[in-house]
Amino acid sequence: MQRFTIDDLRRILRQCAGEEEQSLDGDILERSFDELGYDSLALLETTSRISKEFSVKLSDDIAAEVDTPGELLAFVNEKLAAMA
Repeated sequence: MQRFTIDDLRRILRQCAGEEEQSLDGDILERSFDELGYDSLALLETTSRISKEFSVKLSDDIAAEVDTPGELLAFVNEKLAAMA
């Protein structure tokens, strides 16, 4: 089974950040996406890239359902586990 890791999430978030790359060093799992500087558009792009790269179906609503990278990480891994 393929796993979605914090390093995968950091890489994709950095790709979606645009010019104003946010600091994703250290423990970011419980920090809110707002606190990290990611708006809803960046999260939509992030979930779209995760969907494509990991072949997992994520609805556009997921960006409104998760508040932290840890929640997104857990959600994606639950979807991947269900597909196995």
